[in-house]
Amino acid sequence: MSKRLRSSDVCADCSGPDPSWASVNRGTFICDECCSVHRSLGRHISQVRHLKHTPWPPTLLQMVETLYNNGANSIWEHSLLDPASVMSGRRKANPQDKVHPNKAEFIRAKYQMLAFVHRLPCRDDDSVTAKDLSKQLHSSVRTGNLETCLRLLSLGAQANFFHPEKGSTPLHVASKAGQILQAELLAVYGADPGTQDSSGKTPVDYARQGGHHELAERLVEIQYELTDRLAFYLCGRKPDHKNGQHFIIPQMADSSLDVSELAKAAKKKLQSLSNHLFEELAMDVYDEVDRRETDAVWLATQNHSTLVTETTVVPFLPVNPEYSSTRNQGRQKLARFNAHEFATLVIDILSDAKRRQQSSPLSRSKDNVELILRTVSNQHSTESQDNDQPDYDSVASDEDTDMETRASKANRQKLLGNDAN
Repeated sequence: MSKRLRSSDVCADCSGPDPSWASVNRGTFICDECCSVHRSLGRHISQVRHLKHTPWPPTLLQMVETLYNNGANSIWEHSLLDPASVMSGRRKANPQDKVHPNKAEFIRAKYQMLAFVHRLPCRDDDSVTAKDLSKQLHSSVRTGNLETCLRLLSLGAQANFFHPEKGSTPLHVASKAGQILQAELLAVYGADPGTQDSSGKTPVDYARQGGHHELAERLVEIQYELTDRLAFYLCGRKPDHKNGQHFIIPQMADSSLDVSELAKAAKKKLQSLSNHLFEELAMDVYDEVDRRETDAVWLATQNHSTLVTETTVVPFLPVNPEYSSTRNQGRQKLARFNAHEFATLVIDILSDAKRRQQSSPLSRSKDNVELILRTVSNQHSTESQDNDQPDYDSVASDEDTDMETRASKANRQKLLGNDAN
C-alpha cells in the first residue's frame, strides 16, 4: 500500500516539499536528505519506511498519517514553537541547509537528545513519574487521540506497563475498545500482544471477544512480525496466519551440498541459547534485514545523476547505547555476512523459532551471542532446515510490485530453491 502525498505535505525536519519517507515511531514524514540522517541514528531512534516503495500494513500507515496530520511533529519541536527560541537563535533546519553538519546536528538534537521535547517538572523519584505517565497512557488508549498517547510515550510512559489495580496493559485496553490505531502505536513502542492480564486473557482474546476481527488478525500478525519479516526477506511470502500457518521456512537451493562440521556446530550452539539470548540474536538479525532492505530501497530511489556520497551510506547497524559493547560489535559484524551466509543464519533462526514455539524450552545456556555470530560467519553451507515440507513458493506475490521486493528478487533466486509446496 502506498500513500498519495498532498501538495501541502512537507518534511518534518527541514520543511522541504514532497517528503517520501516516514519515521514510523515519530509519526512524521521526512525528505530524502533528512532520511539519510535518520538511517544513521538506528531503529532505536527512528524507524524509517519509504511511503511508496515499501510494503505497509494498511493500519500502520494510517496510524502514521493520523499522527502527522494531527501535529505529532510539535511533540518533538515543542520548545521551538516558543517565540523566545527565535530570539535566542535556536531554529529548525531549512531545505537550503547542508545535510552535514546543519541538518544532521538538528535531527540528532531533535530525536536523539530530545532537546526540544516538553520537559516535566523535576521530581525526586523518576520512577513515580514514569508510573504516573504509564497510568495515563493506560487510560488514554481507549480513545482515538493518538497524539496524546505519543506525547505520553515520548515522556517516558511504558507501552508494556502492567497496571497493578486494573490488572492489564494499555494494549489490553485498546483491544477491548477496538482502537486499532492505538494498538499499532503501542506495538511500535514494544507492546506485546501475547501478554496475559490478571484474568489470563491476551489483547487478541479481547479483540475477538469484542468482535474486532480486523484488530485481532492484525495483533496476531504483530506477534509474528519478526519471523514474518525474515521469511519475506528471503522468499517474498508471508505465512497465512488466518489458517493457522505461522512460519515459513525457506530452503537453500544448494542444500544438497555436504554439511560442514562448522555449520553443524553453529546450529547446535544456536539451539542451545537461552530463550532470552536467542530473542536478542533474532532481533539483531531483524534489524540487519531492515538495514539491508532499506538500503536497497534507498539506492533504488535516489537520483543517480547526483553522487550518492559516503555520508548517506549506513555500512552497518548503528550503535545502540542500551546494548552491551559485545552485542553492538556482534550486530555490526552482521554486515560482513555475504548473501549466502546471511541467508543461512536467517533460515536457522526461523527454524529454531518454530521449534522453540512447538516444543518445551531447552535448558538455559550462557553461550554468548558473539560466539554464535563468529561461528556462523565462517560457514558456507547449511543442513536441511526442517522436518516438515519446506514452505517456499517461487511464484511472485502481490508485494513483488514493490521496489523493495524487486531489489532483492535476484538475490533470492540465487539463494533459494524453486520447489513449490
